[in-house]
Amino acid sequence: MLKYSNHSRNNQRRERNMSIVVDREKCNKDGLCALDCPIGIITMDGPDGFPAAAPGFEELCIDCGHCVAVCTKAALSQGGITPRQCLPLDAPPLSPEQIAQLLKGRRSIRRYKDQPLEQSTIARLLDMARYAPSGHNVQPVKWLVLSGREQLLELAGIVADWMRYIIKHEPALAAAMHLEQAVAVWDSGKDRILRGAPHVVVAYGEAKNSMVPAPCILALGYLELAAYTLGLGACWAGYFNRAAATFPPMIEALDLPKGMLPYGALMLGVPQYKYQRIPPRKPLEVTWR
Repeated sequence: MLKYSNHSRNNQRRERNMSIVVDREKCNKDGLCALDCPIGIITMDGPDGFPAAAPGFEELCIDCGHCVAVCTKAALSQGGITPRQCLPLDAPPLSPEQIAQLLKGRRSIRRYKDQPLEQSTIARLLDMARYAPSGHNVQPVKWLVLSGREQLLELAGIVADWMRYIIKHEPALAAAMHLEQAVAVWDSGKDRILRGAPHVVVAYGEAKNSMVPAPCILALGYLELAAYTLGLGACWAGYFNRAAATFPPMIEALDLPKGMLPYGALMLGVPQYKYQRIPPRKPLEVTWR
């Protein structure tokens, strides 16, 4: 799987004429680019002691941009990434207290206002989520945004059919997931599958690439936290994603490109209620060695 990803990246490198370019008038030869390179393929052995690409650079570089980001003089470009293209990192850092409030105050939202989000708002969230880390910097996550209650109710109905299938064919799993209760609620006319959310965001990628699942989950985690900062709410759509990954009618309905598989989904919208406090969690369990 990694070989396939590297092949794709190598094609991109050839198209970009990948290299290191150093502005000698700006560079102060502090060596930070070489010291911080995670692969160790930048040296300070170039002409006159300037940074240079080590042997094998084009094959091994993962395009992480660390060398460009760490340069204090904006003197280095790599693989077509220039300091001018990069976002400045000059906003004051959040305090530990603010980070704690964000992480602890986030809640899984299961009640939404009947208020669709602007596409530009969702795009803003996805733009933040795409900065989530990925192994070897493969950046494999692709997105599907589903909107509109009519469409989502239809998909929720397919999820209910999946539940009925599991109840019949895998009763132990159905009991563990309380599927009979979930189907009964659905049959009573209440949507507790997608909870009345106006949008569902699906993260997907290559089905046969073992490096895809974790980045998809991380990106969805970024998305959930980003939503909270904008006064929005999200909730992991577990039933939906199980059906999306395994149930042929749902696979057909989503119509993802061939060879792709969904690895997670979030309901997304405006919370109906505002929370006033942070309930406690279970005590921390940790082993120190």
